Amino acid sequence: MLEVFMHGIILAFGLILPLGAQNVFIFQQGASQPNYLRALPVVITASVCDTLLIILAVTGSSVLVLANDWFKVVLMSAGVIFLVYMGWMTWKSKPTTIDKKAEAYSFKRQMIFAATISLLNPHAIIDTIGVIGTSSLQYSGNEKLLFSLSCIAVSWTWFAFLALAGKIFSRIDTSGKLMVILNKISALIMWGIAIYLAKALILD
Repeated sequence: MLEVFMHGIILAFGLILPLGAQNVFIFQQGASQPNYLRALPVVITASVCDTLLIILAVTGSSVLVLANDWFKVVLMSAGVIFLVYMGWMTWKSKPTTIDKKAEAYSFKRQMIFAATISLLNPHAIIDTIGVIGTSSLQYSGNEKLLFSLSCIAVSWTWFAFLALAGKIFSRIDTSGKLMVILNKISALIMWGIAIYLAKALILD
């Protein structure tokens, strides 16, 4: 069970780490709001959206696989390819410079914008359905539940940390250099998960 838990943690962390639109917005709101509590609407909204996507991915993928055995092979193969590709794109990406003077959105505006970039983000959808949903296929019962909960826990923890980091880093580094390092780490994690997924596919 520990291996299942760690698989979910590492996979979700590798996928959520790159500095995309969602992370940039949460980071900037953390940096621009007068205090951390005022950035909680964006943190909670993004976390709830990710939770919904993960639940849909895990349950939806299971239904498709039960209907078509070959679909598991297709999904897992696509997941490996996608992880390798995303790892490469993340490795060579150059994040946008963080703007500590970004506008501090109101509670309502934070929630609307966060929901939009979370639920209408193609990368987020592909990450959850194509990778997390695919990876969950090797588990069932309590193991699948634990895997799902570990992925969800990463989303909540990461977004909460990101808003806090925005407040701290806005006073330390606005060049984006730290995010470049984080992207390199994320790429390595994604490649590692691709190998793990490929191994599971071959041995199944």
